[in-house]
Amino acid sequence: MLRLFIGIPMPESVVERLSSMASGLPGARWVRPENYHLTLRFLGEIDEGTAHDVDEALDHVTSPAFPLTLSGLGSFGSSHKQHALWAGVADSDPLLHLQAKVESALVRSGQPPEQRKYSPHVTLAYLTDTPPAKLATYMGANGLFQAGPFTVDHYCLYESTLGRSGATYHILQEYPLGGWGV
Repeated sequence: MLRLFIGIPMPESVVERLSSMASGLPGARWVRPENYHLTLRFLGEIDEGTAHDVDEALDHVTSPAFPLTLSGLGSFGSSHKQHALWAGVADSDPLLHLQAKVESALVRSGQPPEQRKYSPHVTLAYLTDTPPAKLATYMGANGLFQAGPFTVDHYCLYESTLGRSGATYHILQEYPLGGWGV
């Protein structure tokens, strides 16, 4: 079984900017810079035959390249217990269009439709017992974060391997944007 997701890798300039913020927050387990990405769709555990079908479906997605800007910070969790810190994405109709095309291709390939509303973000850290006041201070100091614009000219099929030091992501396939017939 393969644990897969589809995402957009971050360019080196954005990786440097994101990783420069990876300190000063108690209880944060920071994402390794090589793992920064913007998820388009998480698939979870699938067999190799299904992975082949997913690859074929994604190979037929066409969309033009587009600019993207990361903007602001946020967190997931309840008001008293946050579990993830993330960098947000400035409004981007082309990103939403690409995500919808990827979702449609996956459903056509036999994957169940995603039930959650798409919330584009780049995860920076997973939080464990981070004091709310410390998180508020961190977000106040870094909340005006912005990186980009940068050009999104491809997206990738990733394999996620879980290990003792967290997940490791490997790109299995790249899918270019732009080109003929877009």
